[in-house]
Amino acid sequence: MSLAYAYPKSRFEPATLVDLNSRAERERLSQSALKGFFKLAAAWSLRDDDARELLGGLSSSAFYDWKKNPDRLLEVDRITRISYLLGIYKSLHILYGDKLADEWVQLPNTNPVFAGRTPLAFMLGGGLLAMQSVRRLLDARRGGL
Repeated sequence: MSLAYAYPKSRFEPATLVDLNSRAERERLSQSALKGFFKLAAAWSLRDDDARELLGGLSSSAFYDWKKNPDRLLEVDRITRISYLLGIYKSLHILYGDKLADEWVQLPNTNPVFAGRTPLAFMLGGGLLAMQSVRRLLDARRGGL
């Protein structure tokens, strides 16, 4: 008799990870990611300079072109950034009412992670890793971690 080691059966299945290195996956996700990002930027009342920085330092001309025509192929970094930001947006709307959820990123925060700065300032200064930290913080607050 041989023993097979495996995790027990569960009604919960792990999420299938999207391979962002696959051009086909990025083509599938890029347009909706950009549309979602621009809606998020409007909801958060982001200045265009801040929105461009959250996208990884996009030029003004490219930013306005993307806003007018979101049908394009994004790089892995930009899709990842947008994914974190949309996850932050979703978590905020689960945790708080719509008004506070949309204002939260621009309010000073006493959590030691932010050191008195706004979450937006933290993410602008820390880039992708800061976005990941904010996402994890909010996921933990709502019991997702």
